[in-house]
Amino acid sequence: MKKRPGIVILDGNAANPGDLSWEELEELGCLTVYPHVPATEEELLERSRDAEIILLNKVPFSADLLKKLPALKLISVQATGYDLVDVKAARALGITVCNAPAYSTCSVVQQAFSLLLELVSSTGKYSDSVHRGDWAKAPDFTYSVAPIRELAGLTFGIFGFGAIGQKAACAAKAFGMRVIVCTRTHYPGKEVEYVTKEELFRQSDVVSLHCPLTEETRKLVCKETLSLMKKSAYLINTGRGGLVDEEALAEALNTGKIAGAGLDVLQKEPPETGNVLVSAKNTVITPHVAWASKEARKRLIHISAENVRCFLEGHPINVVN
Repeated sequence: MKKRPGIVILDGNAANPGDLSWEELEELGCLTVYPHVPATEEELLERSRDAEIILLNKVPFSADLLKKLPALKLISVQATGYDLVDVKAARALGITVCNAPAYSTCSVVQQAFSLLLELVSSTGKYSDSVHRGDWAKAPDFTYSVAPIRELAGLTFGIFGFGAIGQKAACAAKAFGMRVIVCTRTHYPGKEVEYVTKEELFRQSDVVSLHCPLTEETRKLVCKETLSLMKKSAYLINTGRGGLVDEEALAEALNTGKIAGAGLDVLQKEPPETGNVLVSAKNTVITPHVAWASKEARKRLIHISAENVRCFLEGHPINVVN
């Protein structure tokens, strides 16, 4: 009988806090699931030492760590981004690295517009006011807590135009917005206007980030690009925290250089006490949940299982190295 491979999930609670099943992966090997990110590198090494296949979400894998895991043959990242894994080192060591593309596209776009709608409609502020009893005491049938803006007619600027950026463009158009895009790759037939980075920040009423984190995009939102934005403009980031210079954005928000920001990601997660954006003015922040609808997480587990199954069958898919 062929030996079943050892499969280890290093931080399974993110994808499956208990409302889904690991059955698809259990059928493929001897599965061990750890709920949270290891506290130390020693603990990480202990969990990973005998694994042939590792699934991870937010666990960094350096070249030095990979060299200490001679049994390892496959890393399947339970995310689309894979910057936490040294893919070059993995390739040199004969370790295949896969990711999970497009599993959360609809969920991320939904969250991006949820953040934007809170900024322009202040739904939470109005609801809180009603629950405090303000409406019951009002002299008229309605009253104002915060200004409300229409999205129709505004310019929605998208940086990065992969699957999520393209879906965001469709949503923006449904609201009646003009869509402009800054991207390396132009797609025919998308009915969007392609502009430079500088023009994107200058023209947009909303800048929404949908690009990967690379050396070229790190701190894309910085003092220089923020200075190009309209005072009435909003920034939305559901991509990676590293795309934003947090000090520069906080200063822009607190001094009114831009109107607001909706963020689902920060540079360090969870944030340290005293993070400048957590206390910044006109900022809506959610704890990196744009990807985490139940439907998206179910797709993620299925794609991860397919990555493992296809690798074991000799024709790996979603390979990034």
